[in-house]
Amino acid sequence: MRFVLIDRIIELKSGHSLVAVKNVSLAEEYLADHFPGFPVLPGVLMLEALTQAGAWLVREMEDFGHSIVLLKQAKTIKYGSFVEPGRQLTIRVELVSHDDKETTLKGVGSIDGQEKVKGRISLTRFNLRDKDPALHTTDALIVAGLREQFITLQKGSGGAKAMVRFHEESKQIPSLASQSPTERIK
Repeated sequence: MRFVLIDRIIELKSGHSLVAVKNVSLAEEYLADHFPGFPVLPGVLMLEALTQAGAWLVREMEDFGHSIVLLKQAKTIKYGSFVEPGRQLTIRVELVSHDDKETTLKGVGSIDGQEKVKGRISLTRFNLRDKDPALHTTDALIVAGLREQFITLQKGSGGAKAMVRFHEESKQIPSLASQSPTERIK
C-alpha cells in the first residue's frame, strides 16, 4: 500500500519553503486499527507527511532532477496532541541546508495553530540510473508521474477554483438581506 499524505500544496516559495495540507478522513483504512474505538493519525504518518512535503520542495527546487527522494534522518521529532478524523493538518517545511546529495529541513504540522508534530528532517536523493544505467527509462517514467502529481497538488480542481471565484465575487455584491425591499425590486 502506498500512502500519499499531501492533499494540496497551498504555498510554495521556491528554494525556501512549502505549505501543504493533509485532510484526515475516517475512510483511511489504517484508522480502524489505530486505535479501535479511538481513531487518530499515527505519528509515523505525520512524520511521513513532513517528509513528503519536503520532497516536493526539493523536487521543485531541482526541476525534478532526481527520481527518488527519501528520508535519511529525523531529529528532535516531537508530537503534540492527537489528530482525529475530520481535521486538516497544515504542514510547513522550511529549507535549512541543501547540497548535491542531502537536504535538511525544519518542519511543523499544526491544526488551528496548535503544533501536532515538529522537528528536523534530512532527505537524500538519487536516480536509479546512478546504480544501473539501464534504469534510465524507469527514472524518466517516475519523474513524469511525479510532475503530473505535483501539478494536481498545486492546481486543485476546476470546481474548487470556481467556488473560490464565486466566494470572492459574492464579497463584492451586496447581499439581498442588507437591501431594503425597494432596492431588491430594482
